[in-house]
Formats: sequence, C-alpha cells, structure tokens
Amino acid sequence: MPIWKQPISVDILQDISKGTATEHLAIEFLEVGDDFIIARIPVDHRTIQPYGLLHGGVSVALAETLGSCGAAFCVPEGFRTVGLDINANHLKGASSGWVTGTTHPVHIGRSTQVWAIELKNDAGELTCVSRITMAVLGAR
Repeated sequence: MPIWKQPISVDILQDISKGTATEHLAIEFLEVGDDFIIARIPVDHRTIQPYGLLHGGVSVALAETLGSCGAAFCVPEGFRTVGLDINANHLKGASSGWVTGTTHPVHIGRSTQVWAIELKNDAGELTCVSRITMAVLGAR
C-alpha cells in the first residue's frame, strides 16, 4: 500500500528539482515505489573531491535529497517538512560511474519523520549509509 499523501512520480521529482542544487549536481530520479525512492548521482568533475573520490558532502546531498523528497510527499497538501538532523557513515569510496541511493521510511509520525538512505556504487557495494530526521510543519 503506497505511503504517499500527494501525487509523486519520477517526472514530478525531476520537475521540482529544476534550478536547484539537485539539478546542479546532476541527480537523476530513477524510480518511485509504494514506500521508496531511488535516485543516482554521477561521479565526475562536478562531484569529486581532490583525491578523485565522490565528495562526502555530495553523498550527503544525495541522501538528503532522497529523504527530504520522501518526507515531503508523505504529508497532506499544504504541510511542509524540513530537516532537523542528518548523519552519514562513509563506507567505501567511489571514483567513477554512478552512486545510486534508495530511501525508505523508518518512522512517519505527525510531527517527525525518519528516513534511512543507502548509497551503492555500480558494483552494488555499499558506499554510504545515512539517516535523516525531518520535522513536519503545519500549513501556513
């Protein structure tokens, strides 16, 4: 059973990302399921650090994008969600290809949400695990 309280699709997520950091980092949304979102980011000149590895902050940007989008579409129209806390454990570097992230909800409450995000390289190896806590704000 879908968890979404608003219409959501890959096309909607790509459209709302125009002109944002998500677009600037070339994050691509790939799939929306009943309770998950998948997106990927290229490992290239825009996203690496000086040692040629995907920048840790960019990994966190992908994780935050996924968790924030999940949270935003799990609240009724007119409500907003904002990040309270994010953490990330960087487990393996990525120096080429794509890093793909999947987010699932851990907790969807009235005032907070917690989302888990796993990032993997092209070989399917875990590169980063992250968790984001979101506050749910009422309509203005």
